[in-house]
Amino acid sequence: MNRPRLRFRWGVLVAAAVLGSAACSASRVPPTERPAFVGSSATTAAPSASAAAPAVPGATRVGTRAPVVDHGPRTGAKVALTFDADMTDGMLASLRAGRVKSYANLRILDLLEREEVPATFFLTGKWVQRYPDVTRRIAGNPRFELANHTYGHAAFTADCYDLPSLPVDKLAADVAKTFEVIKPYGGRQTRYFRFPGLCHDAATLDALAPLGVTVVDGDVVSGDPFATAWKPLVRAVLDHVRPGSVVIMHVTEANAAMTDEALPHILAGLRERGLVPAPLSEVLAKG
Repeated sequence: MNRPRLRFRWGVLVAAAVLGSAACSASRVPPTERPAFVGSSATTAAPSASAAAPAVPGATRVGTRAPVVDHGPRTGAKVALTFDADMTDGMLASLRAGRVKSYANLRILDLLEREEVPATFFLTGKWVQRYPDVTRRIAGNPRFELANHTYGHAAFTADCYDLPSLPVDKLAADVAKTFEVIKPYGGRQTRYFRFPGLCHDAATLDALAPLGVTVVDGDVVSGDPFATAWKPLVRAVLDHVRPGSVVIMHVTEANAAMTDEALPHILAGLRERGLVPAPLSEVLAKG
């Protein structure tokens, strides 16, 4: 992954996001000795013989620094389509004031369901609470996975542009609360977590140790926040996607209005390249 180019591309988008009070950026300080990929089954603590249970995708050993993954193995044909569902207090205020119609792009869900395309949704707790019916729809689809994107899309590092921020000692409680908000909806629950803006450092990864999660960044950034045309999004994905890729998009309609227009062309381009969308847990699995 070309990190300087990734940071530059998202830096331009975040300038627009700040004006609109809400999109993901992508600046982070990568941890040292980070793995290229982490398979969910390989990183899950082994259950005891007397209490064996199916491993939750993304679950890692509690008490150790949260591992970070950008992509899965570069073999086969699977790629993961991931959609962030951001929600800040500013976004909620825009909804209440009528400045924004919706932060839930149902056209994306319509297309994924119609084409039977697997996807993984990184949900903020406040988005789930604002859109419980949409969350039930996502959870009710066996091709969709549910993952964690914090409670209110706050940043936990100083170097994260102008996203709303919380101190790092609040991180574990924030993420744990979000898992509790998502849990009652059932479906394909995971222990995958994505930082807003992909902003993290050693301290934030250590703070997640009590939760046993896998941090998922991604290696293909669509650039959909505040995009004004769909064709650049298609190029951004198809020019960089490879086997094992994790593609970052958004389901927040008002802040990513072109995603549903780009998605049919992205799916067609993946088919032309022999690449097949799959749940994130399958893309990250070893072997």
